[in-house]
Amino acid sequence: MGPTLNRRSLLGAGTAALGAGAFGLATGRPALAQTTVSLQLSWLHSTQFAGSYIALDRGWWSENGLEVSLLPGGPNAPVEPPVVSGTALVGISAADYTAAAINQGAPFKIIGVAMQKNPFVIASLPDNPVNEPADLVGKRIGMALANTPVLEALCTLNGVDIDGIEIVPTQYSAQPLLAGEVDCLLCWETDLPVSMAMQGVESLTMLMADHGYAVHSQTYIATDDSLANRRDELVTLMSGEARGWEAYRGDTDAAARLTLEMHPDAGLDLETQMLQAARQVPLMFSGLTDANGFGWWTDETVAANIETLGLLGQTVTPDLWDRSILEEVHGT
Repeated sequence: MGPTLNRRSLLGAGTAALGAGAFGLATGRPALAQTTVSLQLSWLHSTQFAGSYIALDRGWWSENGLEVSLLPGGPNAPVEPPVVSGTALVGISAADYTAAAINQGAPFKIIGVAMQKNPFVIASLPDNPVNEPADLVGKRIGMALANTPVLEALCTLNGVDIDGIEIVPTQYSAQPLLAGEVDCLLCWETDLPVSMAMQGVESLTMLMADHGYAVHSQTYIATDDSLANRRDELVTLMSGEARGWEAYRGDTDAAARLTLEMHPDAGLDLETQMLQAARQVPLMFSGLTDANGFGWWTDETVAANIETLGLLGQTVTPDLWDRSILEEVHGT
């Protein structure tokens, strides 16, 4: 999608879960007339979406009259078309994807931000660390060429000469780093570093969000029409998401177990999923969400996103973000 990052190829190497029972299915609620809606996930089932599984498992949507189907994404299942067509009420996307869709005429708004910090990192090994962007100079970085604009944006934000970095096209795997073919990797905090840890390899990660790379990730998108005409459903859906993710935060191991219990055929590994789930928490929760509630953002975080998106070739305005649903959810 233009100059934006190739999220789906990145997530393809993802991480996973294996295990039994977690939160337990709640029963005995009064029968309510149910409105059926779908939430389109951005990738295949894993603990990346465990807060939604908890909300479904505990009946937090159904007790409020909403029957929610969680639709998996994948390499051949983009998020945006089902939301435009109305097949899904809400989709989980990312600010750069949504910006690209908006600039092609899609009627989207971002109504919630699950990942307060973008999960992109530069991963390296302790004997040859990348602790800050300036350390990239003179290094060989393994990455998909499609993500060159991401590296360019990081360099621009930090005054680093990208010509001093050797870009080595690689598959999305830790192997080139482990084999000494590159000095570092451009990847997600929650996948290749987790894969290395599962192999007993210690790695270092420099979170790009800590160095100015501000692109909201795992964002909730809805259409202008849904915001105008289906507000009650949106509020109920997002209320369940907020409750689910807070419960996830309280016990990420249980969330990982529930993931496999609900998706036993996904080929997931418990230990891997538990580590992924734990590493996701600091990306999703912050002082901002503690003060205002899950999914929150401010004018300042939007301004930072607009700056970074501009470096990625996407021009957007602050009205892409609509906080009115969250304001109802959190009573502000």
